[in-house]
Amino acid sequence: MELFLEQFPIVVQSLNTGFLQTLRLFFVTLLGAMPLGLVISFGSMSRFRPLSWLTRTIVWIVRGTPLMIQLLIVYYFPGLVMGNNIWGSGESGRFLAASIAFILNYACYFSEIYRGGIQSIPKGQQEAGLVLGMTKRQIFCRVTLLQVVKRIVPPMSNEIITLVKDTSLARIIALQEIIWAGQAFLKGSQGISGVIWPLFFTAVYYLLFTGVLTVLLGRLEKRLDYFR
Repeated sequence: MELFLEQFPIVVQSLNTGFLQTLRLFFVTLLGAMPLGLVISFGSMSRFRPLSWLTRTIVWIVRGTPLMIQLLIVYYFPGLVMGNNIWGSGESGRFLAASIAFILNYACYFSEIYRGGIQSIPKGQQEAGLVLGMTKRQIFCRVTLLQVVKRIVPPMSNEIITLVKDTSLARIIALQEIIWAGQAFLKGSQGISGVIWPLFFTAVYYLLFTGVLTVLLGRLEKRLDYFR
């Protein structure tokens, strides 16, 4: 018990540092992937066939390969193949590489959700808007987009919660997120070796964070019930 109490402050401090890194990666990914996903969805729905084919091929490749492989390729490819480590060294370089890999991956998943939501809106509404003299942009912003937001909240919520857990994959390129911090106590790199209980504490961090997100996203979905 005394040993546990001695180790506890060190473990909590390390896990808090790792969790802050996890939060940074989570929010940066959302801020980058959500708008990029909308752009990619427009490319997928484009009537210009080469652009549509190119966009859908990229989405197919990204969705069809593991995120862990994408992280390794993004981080190591410039240095090993091109001879130019564009990410630099240290934690900041690993974070930048992880952010780009996560943004590209989740943008492709979000794009399919956007595309499904947009294409689910009856075309009759667009035709009615044109008859009323609205432009295509006005129809999209004032009619289509509001309904799309309501329809995509449930699948987007699932992806966002999945993102919380996927941030743990960043440790494959030695980004010091929360699981990396917990695992470090097993390896002894934090001055304490052979201790497994910090890993159970990392699960508590994830449970609390996903619990808060679940409540917030559930409230958002209820607020959008007026579209029914």
